[in-house]
Amino acid sequence: MSVSEQIQFPLPESAIPTHWVNLLADLPGEPLPPLHPATKEPLGPDDLAPLFPMALIGQEVSAEPEIEIPDEVRDVYRLWRPTPLLRARRLERALDTPAHIYYKYEGVSPAGSHKPNTAVAQAYFNRQEGVRKLATETGAGQWGSALALACQLFGLECEVFMVGVSYDQKPYRRAMIEAWGGTVHRSPSELTEAGRSQGEHDSGSLGIAISEAVEVAAGSEDTNYTLGSVLNHVCLHQTVIGQEAIAQLELAGEYPDVVVGCVGGGSNFAGIAYPFLRANLRDGKSTRFVAAEPSACPTLTRGVYRYDFGDTVGLTPLMPMYTLGHDFVPPPVHAGGLRYHGDAPSLCALVKEGLVEPRAIHQTSAFEAAIRFARTEGIIPGPEPAHALRAAFDEAEAAREADEERVILIGLSGHGHFDMSAYEAFLGGELTDLEFSQAEMDAAIERLPEAPVPG
Repeated sequence: MSVSEQIQFPLPESAIPTHWVNLLADLPGEPLPPLHPATKEPLGPDDLAPLFPMALIGQEVSAEPEIEIPDEVRDVYRLWRPTPLLRARRLERALDTPAHIYYKYEGVSPAGSHKPNTAVAQAYFNRQEGVRKLATETGAGQWGSALALACQLFGLECEVFMVGVSYDQKPYRRAMIEAWGGTVHRSPSELTEAGRSQGEHDSGSLGIAISEAVEVAAGSEDTNYTLGSVLNHVCLHQTVIGQEAIAQLELAGEYPDVVVGCVGGGSNFAGIAYPFLRANLRDGKSTRFVAAEPSACPTLTRGVYRYDFGDTVGLTPLMPMYTLGHDFVPPPVHAGGLRYHGDAPSLCALVKEGLVEPRAIHQTSAFEAAIRFARTEGIIPGPEPAHALRAAFDEAEAAREADEERVILIGLSGHGHFDMSAYEAFLGGELTDLEFSQAEMDAAIERLPEAPVPG
């Protein structure tokens, strides 16, 4: 088979990256520091020690361009990495586009998404420092299940606070967490002061669930907190995705004109995009980057660039980011992993500099794209990457109108096998586009903490 006909571009196990890419070393300007939630002063390593192991704190602030991946982490990665890169030839024909469409598929991991790339690393570094248990939040359940798996592999206990609406919508994600030995609670819960204070928000939010998990971790000396997105070390761990994609596209003899990924907190987007972004910043490449988010939670497209808490109650550091307000509760869209009020500071800095283009996608439009993708490429995508597919379809249409053979790379962050109730609702004509409340966001912005406005 010639390369021109090829669909899969496999890599051997030996091609699993040996280092993570740290884009902080290449970001324009000086990075803005996180601030202490009480003093509003720049945060130091000792301030983070009650929640994170020192190895991860070091990665969070490192200026090194690359950080070595421990052999024990790479050994676990071998269970599913390298992940496939596929040329979507059937989709190209269905869209009648001259664009060459590729997708990097992370749904082959045991948890069905990209999340184990960082869960395994975080569990490893915590175990190395003698931690017994990890507490965390989860939106759609992908992060919670990934961390439960990682904790099982490294002999740690795992406690998960799952956003209420996803807890109800996705019972099999809960079962995955429990199958891998984790404990899962519906959030807001009665188990924490943070949960009890937010009882009126029955659908929950990632911000509330984060508050609950942080409270549990801060109250126990042998328990640490873990986050599945947003923080620098989390984005760092995900860059194995983009590094593999670069090598696989070389096999195809191509390089992307545009990279598209979905964004909730930023980890999936960082994973596929940051290695290519480094090539733009260092080597003069001209790839465009499109970040697709839900119209019902439009952080990058309608949020304000301010210092804000990462959680609802205000237990976490203040981070410079686009935010809808830390106590804004987004509508209960089925893309539970995208219902977060803020985004990774590194991604927000890139958006602010015009290096990443944010795009808001309606829920029904995302599911229309997901169904079309499933019926051509065979994979039923998660509701989160369905947003990226919709944005990629728009890029393919633009290529057709311009009659240009553009190369489009999609980060397909996971499958939708545990989201079939959402597909059932869509196919039955019952799925609607939930309205974003500008008034509620404006009110939440008024409640932002007093802190310097980042420049």
